[in-house]
Amino acid sequence: MPNRESSAHSGIFYVIFFTLLLGLPQATVQAQETLDMYLIDVEGGGATLFVSPAGETLLIDTGNGGQSAARDAGRIMDAMRDAGVDEIDHLITTHWHGDHYGAMQELASQVPVRHFIDHGSSVESNARVAEFLNTTYRALYEAAEHTVVTPGDRISLAGIEITVLASAKQVIDRPLPGGGEPNRYCADFVPQDEDNGENAQSVGILAQLAGFRVLHLGDLTVNTEFELMCPNNPIGTVDLFVVSHHGQPISNAEVLVHAIEARVAIMNNGTRKGGQPDAMQVLYSAPGLEDLWQLHFSQLSGQEYTVPGLFIANAVDGEQSAMPIAPLTGGRRGAGAPPRLVHNGEAHWIKVSGQGDGSFTVTNSRNGFTKEYR
Repeated sequence: MPNRESSAHSGIFYVIFFTLLLGLPQATVQAQETLDMYLIDVEGGGATLFVSPAGETLLIDTGNGGQSAARDAGRIMDAMRDAGVDEIDHLITTHWHGDHYGAMQELASQVPVRHFIDHGSSVESNARVAEFLNTTYRALYEAAEHTVVTPGDRISLAGIEITVLASAKQVIDRPLPGGGEPNRYCADFVPQDEDNGENAQSVGILAQLAGFRVLHLGDLTVNTEFELMCPNNPIGTVDLFVVSHHGQPISNAEVLVHAIEARVAIMNNGTRKGGQPDAMQVLYSAPGLEDLWQLHFSQLSGQEYTVPGLFIANAVDGEQSAMPIAPLTGGRRGAGAPPRLVHNGEAHWIKVSGQGDGSFTVTNSRNGFTKEYR
């Protein structure tokens, strides 16, 4: 005959257990289901952190070097702490410009980096870059893992599909699922001067959690965008576009920006880097775009293309509680010019949390403004 007291105790235990389980905060449940991204303000450089549902990490670029290295590495580590991670499983350096690899050594001295990924050696003649690659970088990746990627390669991130679309000025030669249709914007493309530098060498990726798709192409310039997207669009459409090259018009051609029909674009610009009217016009006229978010206000956009302050994460040191209506002065050179605008103090990221059904939220950490996209 069963022990009624034992059965009663078991029943109480299961009631308590399931009550506690159902009472878990929604954020705890979502943390196990979402692809989280932190677009980190490194003052017109690059630094984007991906955190998979399993807690595995991918960092794309490490911001600026020199006197800014400690600042930018610190901002990346702030985002890591918020995400609850303490190491970088994969680090992609899109290309060898100082605003994209500059804080790597500083960051790697404070957090473990397991896997270094790049397009190969720099194609530019720069003694400082060559010394970094031959000494500092070599020492870092020899103590870890190192991969030179080519288009079509996959990067292993638990629960996330990451496909390399571009690397070393080469582009993927086959369509991804959902891609392959003729690109109607190719016919009107006007090529720019050939880019034989590092920007065109950028590693570009598509990250996907089931139905949620993110495009990040580093500083890929327009002629290579054309090679990627024409005559057929190999990508299809995406949910989120990390605006290329900080929002500058030597990137972000219509053959790319209009063809991918992103619902949201996020621009990692600086106060005087990115956001020029020519680039903003392409973004604002893109089919399907619901919102443009910016890591910084831009002195270059003008009133016509300035987004509402709710969507801008950073201003300058001593910033007000809201973005100013009038353009901020500063940045001109020469005698009598106002002081250059600086932002070395507290910085704010833009966080994205995407779910497998394609829905996602974007949050401005400066003001807590959050918008959901379904």
